Amino acid sequence: MNPMFYILLALTAVLAVTASPGEPVLDINGDIIFDGSYYVLPRIFGPAGGGLTLAPHGGNNCPLYIGQEYSEVNRGIPVRFSDWRTKVAFVPESTNLNIEMDVKATICVQSTYWYVPAPDMVFEAAFIAAGPKPSNDFFQIKKIEDSIGGYKIVFCFNGEDCVDVGIFVDKHGVRRLALASTPFEVVFVRASETKTSSKPVMSIIRG
Repeated sequence: MNPMFYILLALTAVLAVTASPGEPVLDINGDIIFDGSYYVLPRIFGPAGGGLTLAPHGGNNCPLYIGQEYSEVNRGIPVRFSDWRTKVAFVPESTNLNIEMDVKATICVQSTYWYVPAPDMVFEAAFIAAGPKPSNDFFQIKKIEDSIGGYKIVFCFNGEDCVDVGIFVDKHGVRRLALASTPFEVVFVRASETKTSSKPVMSIIRG
């Protein structure tokens, strides 16, 4: 048989796999996440903290970094997901996407997309910052396969090599999102449009 047939067959198989979206990501009520704003909360309610917020770092007001509220009752600032590459309406698992804090403005007067800047010091954690929309690096949402359920978020260098996003408590006691060996296990709660802030974020965790 013509060798070209096998080449075309293999190419078709690869395209079929890469074009297939992951399972839809679900919110805490079991509803598919299509669009809109969602609070990112610890999947186990308790002393591990609350939702996500913005916090400065290293004595500088800008850029802002992604932090976690101290109190479990504070949902913080919701996020939006965008730019997943498979052409489906829902947000899929294990697919490259961008994450943005859903606030209209901040004290830094810049976008609030998640990205990972180079650490200030060699031994410092790689924190998740808020700023311009990244073009090559992405995040993914992966399901946790156990009886409790929930998800973890990973950061993927160049959209490929992925590392868990976890919680790092800095020397000031500020809880921050950072690349880590232990993932921050989360659930997603839909935020009503009336609760999404349209004012500049001025009151933030100091660190």
